[in-house]
Amino acid sequence: MKKKRTTERYTLADFENWREAARDAQPAIRLGVFGDPVAHSLSPQMQNAALKHCKIDMQYGRFHIRANELRSALHVLTELDFIGVSLTVPHKIAAVNHIDDVDESARGLGAVNTIKIDNGKLRGFNTDGRGFSRAIREEFSVDLRDLRVMVLGAGGAGRAVAMQCAKESCERLVIANRTFEKAKLLATELQDFFTGPKVFGPVPRLQAIPLEEATIRFQIGNVDLIVNATPLGLNRADTSPIPARLLAPHVMVYDTVYSSNRTPFVSAAIEAGARAANGLSMLLHQGALAFETWFGREAPLDVMRAAL
Repeated sequence: MKKKRTTERYTLADFENWREAARDAQPAIRLGVFGDPVAHSLSPQMQNAALKHCKIDMQYGRFHIRANELRSALHVLTELDFIGVSLTVPHKIAAVNHIDDVDESARGLGAVNTIKIDNGKLRGFNTDGRGFSRAIREEFSVDLRDLRVMVLGAGGAGRAVAMQCAKESCERLVIANRTFEKAKLLATELQDFFTGPKVFGPVPRLQAIPLEEATIRFQIGNVDLIVNATPLGLNRADTSPIPARLLAPHVMVYDTVYSSNRTPFVSAAIEAGARAANGLSMLLHQGALAFETWFGREAPLDVMRAAL
């Protein structure tokens, strides 16, 4: 039988006629990632390596599902012999309204990145925050609770990162967003996490700021870790969210965007003499947590890391 490569992308039309579209796939595709775009996703090679290592007889595929197709795709999902799916841009927030049961942490974030099918019902989870926390520990050998963190962006990824920092009681949290009101709203949601006794002189422990050069420059001396949770870096033509001239050697830089090449933000950090890492480690750890959600067993982390 012809073997389908996992680099292949399926569409909603394929999904709606799935038994015909995937009849040659060996082993059967019973997991996948929904996204737009999705061609760049490294999740299939990571998850397929884990499935093969664990002798689980199925494949994980790519599904190019547009924003206006998500509801239909999720409806079809309940009728097929799938274990679950991962969700990436632009589906994480929209999916919350189309799922039967959303777990507490995903509901708090207002975003889902992992779906498990349980007796015909769609159950939603979010593994981004915990994946981010494990990535920071792996890349910089430090825990979030010991860091003063600046998060760039207050959208889906920014919410997950900021919420995790708050839950782990980081030393300080600054949320920077181009739309200042959105940053303020997220800070307001998190203020109950920052009522403890930690005080840092002239700067507040929780702060929202506009993502502008003057405000960023003022904050650099009072943060240890800067996280890019904006989409800047997904496209080759993108610039760094913070130019190298504003960065300093003492900061650690983490870009949630991943790429085989250096992202603009990582390049800017290295130019400034700072330590930096891209989002591959976050992809790894959130993917391992998703694997554990689907199968109720420990993910083969080293195998998944090697595949990336």
